[in-house]
Amino acid sequence: MALEQYNKKRRFDRTPEPEGKIERRAQQRFVVQKHRASHLHYDFRLEMNGVLKSWAVPKGPSLDPSQKRLAMQVEDHPVSYFQFEGKIPEGNYGAGTVMVWDIGTWEPLGDADEMLAKGDLKFRLRGKKLNGAFVLAKMRSRRPGSKGTEWLLIKKKDEAMQPDFDIDKLDFSALTNKSLNRIAGDERSAEWESNRKRPVLKGAEWLFEDGKKAGQEPLRSKSARKSTTAKKSKTGKRRSAA
Repeated sequence: MALEQYNKKRRFDRTPEPEGKIERRAQQRFVVQKHRASHLHYDFRLEMNGVLKSWAVPKGPSLDPSQKRLAMQVEDHPVSYFQFEGKIPEGNYGAGTVMVWDIGTWEPLGDADEMLAKGDLKFRLRGKKLNGAFVLAKMRSRRPGSKGTEWLLIKKKDEAMQPDFDIDKLDFSALTNKSLNRIAGDERSAEWESNRKRPVLKGAEWLFEDGKKAGQEPLRSKSARKSTTAKKSKTGKRRSAA
């Protein structure tokens, strides 16, 4: 059953995480969460069949087609994980700081269930940071001790690709624009509470209004926004002088 592994790994009388439940409203959203647990990694999640199909990507996704990223498939997660940003308290499974690194919608390039079963899932992302065509390809070769969960996340060549993509330059939340360190040090950061429904985080409303609504303007860092503001200010002064 979907979410069975998720529920087995957690003791809900001790962890503040929500118990896994299937989402009835079908949408095609995706989220990438930057997660500093025992090891820093990125959780890549696609909404399918009422759950979030999930892969742990140690180096994070890339917009450079030459950078093939190892992606370890993990248990399905509930859709309620979608907008979580904050701290999972010590003593709980996956304890650490979580950032919503990117959000958006995705489109399968074929039959999603068939491609997933074959281990060749092709799709297009429309997010704040990630856009264009990607493929999740299951690795056929088995290493000693392998559980058969190894995939590769690869960007396809198209107009959205970025050679020499550097994910470390994008250490800011797609929802709050906070860095991971700031989220970790923010005493007001959200923590899971299993007995209370989480509100929609500011900045994520558009994803809940219409699952097909995409093409949002990519987020930029604070320095980039300041630069744009400064340019606009200078342009305005020139026009006034004229």
